[in-house]
Amino acid sequence: MTESVKIAVLGGGSFGTAIANIAAENGHQVFQWMRSQETVDEILVTRQNQRYMPDYHLNENLIPTTDLKLAVENAEVVFVSIPSKSFRSVVTQIRPYTNDSQFFVSTTKGIEVESFKLMSQIIQEELVTDQVGVLSGPNLAKEIAKRHLTASVIASSNDEKCQLVQKLLSNDYFRVYASHDNYGVELGGALKNIYAIISGLAAALGLGENTKSMLITRSLAEMSRFAVQLGANPMTFLGLSGVGDLIVTCMSPLSRNYRVGFAIGKGKNLEQAVDELGEVAEGINTLKIVYDKAEEMGVYMPLVSGLYQVLYKGETVKDVARSLMLGAHKQDVEFAVKDGDE
Repeated sequence: MTESVKIAVLGGGSFGTAIANIAAENGHQVFQWMRSQETVDEILVTRQNQRYMPDYHLNENLIPTTDLKLAVENAEVVFVSIPSKSFRSVVTQIRPYTNDSQFFVSTTKGIEVESFKLMSQIIQEELVTDQVGVLSGPNLAKEIAKRHLTASVIASSNDEKCQLVQKLLSNDYFRVYASHDNYGVELGGALKNIYAIISGLAAALGLGENTKSMLITRSLAEMSRFAVQLGANPMTFLGLSGVGDLIVTCMSPLSRNYRVGFAIGKGKNLEQAVDELGEVAEGINTLKIVYDKAEEMGVYMPLVSGLYQVLYKGETVKDVARSLMLGAHKQDVEFAVKDGDE
């Protein structure tokens, strides 16, 4: 075990709480920042975050706080686990408390609407630093809380910082692998949320295992094609942050995006489905952004387009599915299909 260090985790949600507790259990002093003083008081008294991680005991080394300065100042590693809509705002607020030696790790699987920037790019821009990494993978927080065997990926160009994060978070049930492809790892985490909504829809409609398998594999081809056009390494999508994250998100009712799709498939409208969830489903925002970007770049993304038509244009799932099945189909595995080639 590495020597005890100060760590900050920004965000009081389920995954932020999970990684904060892993680091705390590993003997590090972890300050978890959250907006709600009520939640801070609850954790201090009960050692539980009942809203997001009920019945999950939080180690005494985890210190909840609403004080950003207390959390961030002199922390060796700062994990940013803030929903994409608020990500830039929080990163901007921590700027006065940061220094050049700190390593910032985004765990948020989303894309900024206005700029099409990934969360790590926002950190670089707002904090003027290249000491940035991305943590992503098939990591359902509620399974981590139950200590189910889980693996993740830390991506950064800095090998030393990757090794540090591996030491901070690795234990007998959580394993962290390393990658140099920040962009691919982060894009994989953001894009798969769209396809989780599609999978939830399919499950609600009672579609068969053949259909589910087809959707997942075509989703992988589609998301990797899009990411490669933006400069990612296609091989990254064969790893944990690509196909691994896609499978778990598309197959598990623990996935927030899957649950939104399932609710829509059962007859709820988009607003009702999101309200019923009570948490952020990043795939809803990501769908709009990726649809527009794919149209702009001329990248063929029939599943993204189909879901967009269902959620925002009033098309029926049956009609969209029929149009997808009647489309051209030349290639199975590829990374450079032009419009109409699939």
